[in-house]
Amino acid sequence: MRLKIKEDLINYLKEFSYNEMENHTLFPELEKKTVIEDFKINNYNIPVFINEFWTSKQRKSSSLHEISYRACFKAQLPGFFIKLFTNKGDTVYDPFSGRGTTVVEAALLSRQVISNDINPISKIIAMPRLNIPDTGDVSNRLREILIKEAPIKKDLNKEIDLSMFYHPDTEAEIYSLRTYLIKKREKVNEDGVDSWIRMIATNRLTGHSPGFFSVYTLPPNQAVSPERQIKINLKRNQIPEYKNTKKIIEKKTKRILKDISSVEISKLKNISKEALFLEKDARQTPEIPDESVQLTVTSPPFLDVVQYSKDNWLRCWFNNLNTDEIEKEITMSRTIEDWTSVMGSVFNELYRITKKGGWVAFEVGEVKGGKIKLDEYVVPLGIKAGFACEGIVINLQEFTKTSNIWGVSNNNRGTNTNRIVLFHKK
Repeated sequence: MRLKIKEDLINYLKEFSYNEMENHTLFPELEKKTVIEDFKINNYNIPVFINEFWTSKQRKSSSLHEISYRACFKAQLPGFFIKLFTNKGDTVYDPFSGRGTTVVEAALLSRQVISNDINPISKIIAMPRLNIPDTGDVSNRLREILIKEAPIKKDLNKEIDLSMFYHPDTEAEIYSLRTYLIKKREKVNEDGVDSWIRMIATNRLTGHSPGFFSVYTLPPNQAVSPERQIKINLKRNQIPEYKNTKKIIEKKTKRILKDISSVEISKLKNISKEALFLEKDARQTPEIPDESVQLTVTSPPFLDVVQYSKDNWLRCWFNNLNTDEIEKEITMSRTIEDWTSVMGSVFNELYRITKKGGWVAFEVGEVKGGKIKLDEYVVPLGIKAGFACEGIVINLQEFTKTSNIWGVSNNNRGTNTNRIVLFHKK
C-alpha cells in the first residue's frame, strides 16, 4: 500500500489490531491494540509503537525460506514492512543480506531486489532461490556426478580431516561433489542446477537431525571445530553413520519447494533477471544507483556477538573459499564506538541510494545482556545522515499492555522481541 507520510504511518500503527484467530471479529476481547510511548534520544522525541505486529504463527512463511543461517530474522518481519512501504515493482534492498530473507520475501511479493553481503556464503544460499530449477533436472544432475574415494588422510597438507563429522562413504560423496562444483566454477559453466545443488549441499553439511550429511552436531547455523566435534562424539558415544548425500539433497529440494507454484517460479525467474547480488562493504556500493531504492530492510551485525567466518569455516572449505581472506574483509566492531562509526557510514550510503519518500527499516537488538540498546545509537546516526526518524516499532510475541515497556528485556532472553527503527527520506 506504500505509506507516504508520517501521519499515515502513525495512524496505521496506532489502529493496528492483530489476532491469531482467523475469525477474530467473534472474539474482540482477544484483539491486541498498539501501545504508544514517547522515548527521548539525544533531544529527539521518538514515538515507540508496541504490539504483536507479526509472529511465527501469524501466517506460515513460504517454504522457500527454509534455509538455516545464524542470526537471521523471520520472513514475517520484512514482509510486514514491504507491504507497508512499497508497491509491486518497487526495489527492496538488504545491505546485510545473510540467508537472503528480505530479498526472497520481496521477490515473492513481486518487488525488485538488491542483495548485499560481504560474506560470499550469503550469495551462494540466496541467489539460487530466485532461479529455481526443475526437480527432475536436479536429480539427473546428481546422478551424473561420479563418486570417488576421499583423499587419504596422511596427506594433511592438501586436505582436512573430516572423519569426525562423516562416515567414510559420505565423506567420499562430499569430496566428489565439492570437486565437481569447483571444476564447474573454474570453467565458468556452472548453471542454475549446479548453483541449486551447491546451495542445498552447503546448507546440509552439518546439523543435529538425520536430514544432514553429518553425525549429530550443533544446529546447522554454526559449524563446530573438528576438535570440538571429537569431544561431542565421545560424550554421545557416537560414530558417524553413512548418509546418502544425493538423496538428502533431493529431499531438501522437495521440502523447500513444497509451497512454490509454477507461476511463482516463473515470477521469481523474471525478477532474478534484474536482481543485483553484491559482495561489497555496505559502506561502499557504487553499483547501486542514486535514489533507486524504495525500501531497505536489514539487520546489521551486532558488535562481535556473531563470528560469521568462524561459524562458516566448513561451508567455506566446501565452496573453495579462503576463510582467512573473508575474515579480513568482514568488519567486526568490538566496541560500541567502532560499531557506530561503521554504521554511520552505512547510513550515509543508504541515504544516497534511497528514493525521496523511501524508507529504511533497521532492525537492532540488545547486546551485553541488555545493557546496550543499539536503537539508542542508531536513531542519531540515521538523522545525521539526513533521514527523519519516524518511530521505533517493537514487536512482542507475548504482548501485554504493560506501561514503560521500553525497559523490558525481550521476554528475558531476547528471542521474542524485534526492535525496528524506521527512517524516512523526505
